[in-house]
Amino acid sequence: MTPEEIKRYFEATPPPKEVDWKPWAKITDSQVFLKSCYSTINNYKGSLDMCPAWWHLKDFYLLVRRSPQENKSENQPE
Repeated sequence: MTPEEIKRYFEATPPPKEVDWKPWAKITDSQVFLKSCYSTINNYKGSLDMCPAWWHLKDFYLLVRRSPQENKSENQPE
């Protein structure tokens, strides 16, 4: 997956405004977070795999993609 593919995903399926990401990290405005990641990635001069903003973007993408699936499985009766 590329940064552009992730950007298109979030444009089509916006994430929640606030996200409790990790015990020590809470995103209070996901659109600002995403813009920061995209900007940093675009201005990064080294390899994409070495860019911390790329790591954060991928982790956030995986978290958001996984969250609805977890919520659906929790809400289904057994």
